[in-house]
Amino acid sequence: MVEQSDRAPLLDWEEIPAGAPVPAPPPERGYVSRGANCRALGSTAPGTGWSTSPGGPGAFSSPSPSAAASGEADSAPVASAETVRVGPCWDAHSPVKGECRLSGWETGGPEKKPATSVPEWEEKDQIVAVFVVTFDTRSGNIVEWCLPQDIDLDGVEFKSMASGSHRISSDFNYFRKGSYFGLACFANMPVESAQERGARMKSVGILSPSYTLLYKYMHFLENQVRHQLESPGHYTQLEAFYEDKKGVLPIENGAATSLQPIHWLPSINRCMHPEMKITHPAGCMSHFIKFFGEQIIVLWKFALLRKRILMFSPPPVGVVCYRVYGCCCLANVSLPGIGVSVPEFRPFFYINVADIEVLETEVSYVACTTEKIFEEKKGLYDVYVDNQNVRTHHENLQPLLRINGADRDKYRKLSEQRQMLLYSQEVDQDCSSSEEDLFILFFMEQNNRIFQILSEVSASQDKTLTEEHVRAMGLDPQGDRSFLMDLLEVYGIDVMLVIDNPCCP
Repeated sequence: MVEQSDRAPLLDWEEIPAGAPVPAPPPERGYVSRGANCRALGSTAPGTGWSTSPGGPGAFSSPSPSAAASGEADSAPVASAETVRVGPCWDAHSPVKGECRLSGWETGGPEKKPATSVPEWEEKDQIVAVFVVTFDTRSGNIVEWCLPQDIDLDGVEFKSMASGSHRISSDFNYFRKGSYFGLACFANMPVESAQERGARMKSVGILSPSYTLLYKYMHFLENQVRHQLESPGHYTQLEAFYEDKKGVLPIENGAATSLQPIHWLPSINRCMHPEMKITHPAGCMSHFIKFFGEQIIVLWKFALLRKRILMFSPPPVGVVCYRVYGCCCLANVSLPGIGVSVPEFRPFFYINVADIEVLETEVSYVACTTEKIFEEKKGLYDVYVDNQNVRTHHENLQPLLRINGADRDKYRKLSEQRQMLLYSQEVDQDCSSSEEDLFILFFMEQNNRIFQILSEVSASQDKTLTEEHVRAMGLDPQGDRSFLMDLLEVYGIDVMLVIDNPCCP
């Protein structure tokens, strides 16, 4: 009997050359993977994945107060014909203005090459660690194997296996480990072993300075965790993967450091900078919109105010990580100079009790957890989201929980634009835009409009912010008074609010 090697003839992570169709992966011992492009995670930020304020002129123009007041600002966000894209597309700069092509890796089909040959833009691999975590009936979660062997993985054994995962068969989650981000795939397989108490549970994960590229290896990690469950101790493919994909980080003062953030500029439709937008699973943003409904507008206000947002949900936690991403998309602003002095809105993704010490020092973040104990630790968060229930224990933030007429109008417009997009995709076969594009640009337009008007009022002689200005922002002069006052304080905008408070004589 010939022993089968754990090295596959064609490793799952091996890239497919551009222009060649992507072959379907062979079935692996009855395990059906959903493929690399079924799950992927986007980023609203540059460099290490943090959300930062843009450092250059915005490619997105906001309406003036007069235009907004006349109703023009209520239209869907539309790019000007002269909009110049500044970030590369998925695989290259498009030679034609407003055109972006998709690689065969993303579409699952042959890549459509333009007639004009242009230099390819290539994302660099920055995998700094590969690891296998297992549940030991005596020791609990342990790191059973990793490369490189000297890397600090303290706490990863709990981040890559969410609390409560023993109740489900498979899951995945994103997390943060120091200055790195991680992606891990978990699987739980029944076994006839009294020593393992009838179940074998493992996670296979990777670390990178940025979470924007992690999605590429989802399919590989899913296959590898199943392989580790069925053939424990065979790490050949993981070793080959690490050698091929390990990142060479910049050296500073003799030590390896994470990549430094770079400023980004927004662009339109699919041609968003890859560090700002990366394909996620089909229907993910649609699920986010349907799941929260009008509460999205409440989350939008908290995100714009840079509050600490913690989401609780029982496992599986993978879909909740996408809610964290969706929440980050709410706070994008492309106007130059806006938000330079405000805290960065940091996505932490999945957290557990081991992160308490780190969270105590954070002033702005969005994260998710499966551990109910966090609900009692009110000093760690400003906003607690229990599935669809958004609440805050801060009395001054309570007014922001109430949905007003302007909020309903915003959500109605978002829903209408989304239905129009879905209709055009189904009837006209127009796939030039996605729900993610619409969602990001909808809230970016809202944010740009608010800060454009505030900037103009701040630059005026009397610096007086009137009810007309507030309505032009798409806000309710009375219902959003508390939100607006907090916004002025957080962003340090020098204007005088002259809206009367009906609660006062």
